[in-house]
Amino acid sequence: MNENGARREARGDRPEPGSTGPQTTSSGPSPLAPRPHSSPRQRAWRRLRRNRVAVFSGLFLFAVVLLALIWPGLERPGIASLVPRAMTWAPTSLSDAQFQPPSATHWFGTDVHGRDLLSRVFYGARISLVVGVVGAVVSLVIGVLWGAIAGYVGGRWDSVLMRLVDVLYSLPSLVFVIVLIALLEEPFKRWLSWNFFPEAGAAANMLLLFAGLGAVSWLTMARIVRGQVLSLRTRPFVDASRALGASHTRILLRHILPNVGGIIITYLTLTIPSILLYESFLSYLGLGIQPPQASLGSLLAEGAAQINPIRIYWWMIVFPALTLASTLFALNFLGDGLRDAWDPRKTVER
Repeated sequence: MNENGARREARGDRPEPGSTGPQTTSSGPSPLAPRPHSSPRQRAWRRLRRNRVAVFSGLFLFAVVLLALIWPGLERPGIASLVPRAMTWAPTSLSDAQFQPPSATHWFGTDVHGRDLLSRVFYGARISLVVGVVGAVVSLVIGVLWGAIAGYVGGRWDSVLMRLVDVLYSLPSLVFVIVLIALLEEPFKRWLSWNFFPEAGAAANMLLLFAGLGAVSWLTMARIVRGQVLSLRTRPFVDASRALGASHTRILLRHILPNVGGIIITYLTLTIPSILLYESFLSYLGLGIQPPQASLGSLLAEGAAQINPIRIYWWMIVFPALTLASTLFALNFLGDGLRDAWDPRKTVER
């Protein structure tokens, strides 16, 4: 090999025809070739797909949500002939088959009024999930705005806003929701019936449940977002945007919050289980969802009320409890998987 060939090899250039330099093969790309660029979202998605527990939990939640949404339509005449008879019972239809154990006609058995427990479990799961999602969205909006403003403005405003968060943290959140519902339910029900229509008063309890659970669940979200914004507001890309004349609102919405999106989504999936537990406990106490509506917590309360020394109707406790526990586990596993996928300490994938 001559001197020119050695120089070309050191630079990584392709040797000229007829030279004795190293030859490239078509069997695969060169190790010196640039790797295709992938965004942080793409790398997080690949890491999430490799987490089998998180993927299975996501599929399970998708199946539960899909069944809860389509279940009321299975009792229609055109669809009832295509599915088993046990899937066509209405959740509020009464019958004389009280306390029937699980069978081919009623897969989850029946309750004290002869209602099919399978349809009531999915009906209750739909209401519980709606309460959890709406409460999480309320906490998302309040917590992200509060924490982002406190972290970006800083100084005295940061101290005032976060001290208010500390004061609210010191209050027992569940007691606050109970007091809120107990004091405002009747006045709010009369106000809804007077200003809208008489049947609107029935939604007062659920609306107060949304407001109360969302009002006590945004505090941790605000702290997390504030800490991330504090670390991002001094980055060079924020200084560059400010030097180019970008407004504070644009910097916050277009440059800072998108970089916190992964953490927000992760904590949002971990907020829904806590709100579901709050709602189930309140419904168990009789302060949550009221009959004839049903949630997983109220179904557990109905099952617990039928426990006696003579006979235990186990299916009224086991099936709602299994549905609630499996949903909570799936949400937590999915949240853990999202947290690991968005972890910035993960190595950059090739």
